[in-house]
Amino acid sequence: MVRSGLVAALLVSAAACSPASATSDARTIEIDIHYSRFDPAVIDVRRGETVRFVIANTDPIDHEFIVGDEAVQDAHELGTESYHPPRPGEVTVPSGETVETTYRFEGGNLIFGCHLPGHYAYGMRGLAVVGL
Repeated sequence: MVRSGLVAALLVSAAACSPASATSDARTIEIDIHYSRFDPAVIDVRRGETVRFVIANTDPIDHEFIVGDEAVQDAHELGTESYHPPRPGEVTVPSGETVETTYRFEGGNLIFGCHLPGHYAYGMRGLAVVGL
């Protein structure tokens, strides 16, 4: 579900969360990457919910999908890791491929973004709204 005011919502402080391994009770959310944008750009999840993300990249360039709070996003934006081995909530999404990652949401709202050079600054980010 896409909501207006994404930019304002991204400024909201994010709370703690944790990665999770794949489980049979995980809900699947499909994310498409096209024109260096995530679709949907806003998702709703429940606190304690494990989500299996299926991310399809239809762009002619590679991207990544990093879930975390502002500190995680800042660390990746300043980091030098050009490829992310599959880790819960962090994955490289090669051009034309579909990948998966699983994440358990435990706290407040989180951001998902791409930190390849210039992508995050371009606006390649989304919001996971964590409800009760």
